[in-house]
Amino acid sequence: MWDSRLFNYGSWEVLRFLLSNARWWLEEYKFDGFRFDGVTSMMYTHHGLAVSFTGNYSEYFGYATDVDAVAFLMLVNDMIHGLYPEAVTIGEDVSGMPTFCIPVQDGGVGFEYRLHMAIPDKWIEMMKLKDEDWKMGEIVHNLTNRRWLEKCVAYAESHDQALVGDKTIAFWLMDKDMYDFMALNRPATPRIDRGIALHKMIRLVTMGLGGEGYLNFMGNEFGHPEWIDFPRGDQHLPNGAVIPGNNYSYDKCRRMFDLGDADYLRYRGMHEFDQAMQHLEEQYGFMTSEHQYISRKDEGDKMIIFERGNLVFVFNFHWSNSYFNYQVGCLKPGKFKVVLDSDDKLFGGFNRIDHTAEYFSTEGLFDNRPRSFLVFAPSRTAVVYALSED
Repeated sequence: MWDSRLFNYGSWEVLRFLLSNARWWLEEYKFDGFRFDGVTSMMYTHHGLAVSFTGNYSEYFGYATDVDAVAFLMLVNDMIHGLYPEAVTIGEDVSGMPTFCIPVQDGGVGFEYRLHMAIPDKWIEMMKLKDEDWKMGEIVHNLTNRRWLEKCVAYAESHDQALVGDKTIAFWLMDKDMYDFMALNRPATPRIDRGIALHKMIRLVTMGLGGEGYLNFMGNEFGHPEWIDFPRGDQHLPNGAVIPGNNYSYDKCRRMFDLGDADYLRYRGMHEFDQAMQHLEEQYGFMTSEHQYISRKDEGDKMIIFERGNLVFVFNFHWSNSYFNYQVGCLKPGKFKVVLDSDDKLFGGFNRIDHTAEYFSTEGLFDNRPRSFLVFAPSRTAVVYALSED
């Protein structure tokens, strides 16, 4: 896999080398943890190739399991956490291995988090469809499809989408229009308006439902328009085929962070929204809350509504319909206020939500919630509500 050699995890000398390597980076460079790449390839003799995991335990605990590799992962997690209890380990696994995020002393593999790789794969799959064909139930299922109490790191896209040969979500959504219509002194095209709106919604719903941690690849937070391509020459394969290089060019070997800071470009609004998402989590800590309830997945209205922590998230993915007095179920009584609005002018939106409005809950069962309140839900907009403290 990846044309790389595999370690013999049953060899004592290999184990010494790998364990000492992990300790060296922690001690010498003060790393605060590790992300273990391609763990699925390690844990099984078939390396996860051409295998569809269904959740049946025989797929995880049988002859296809590389016991030596799993034992190594337990050893390295035990060593890291024994020497540095504050260190964090994250495993990139797509198989759904049970006990993956259970401590070693309790019989688990010992990771704190599993990298939720299925999420970016699903978003890229959906980029190839019209958003009119997006299924709200599929979005919710993909974001929440993880083991009970297993902490996951969610992300909408990663380095895989930013490297040459693929496209970022922003580029899937806006394509070549990004080169000519991102300046604020030029009217936006419908493709730009759609792309910016959905880019914000995709990132927020991923953060809201996808896990207990959130990952972003540098530059994607403001919709960097181009890919990364490292300097490389032609690659000659054993079968005689040639993969063309880029003549060792450095042209695309960078991220243009000034785009997100430029107040005359629409990237600035996308950057501001990403910062606002992080501040929302910092203020309310919703990602680490055990309370999560999805009250609505409406395929007709294209609405997703859920509670996470003490917040209520309302997503309207409809491309044209806005809804007045839309009923939103909630758990707690009181007066709600807007704490994040993707349609805010600061974020490149159309400013259709009144942030001074107050939303009072009323008693009565709705969407399996004991109470509800009424909101205005503009098209292609995500709004987060919190109980007002006054």
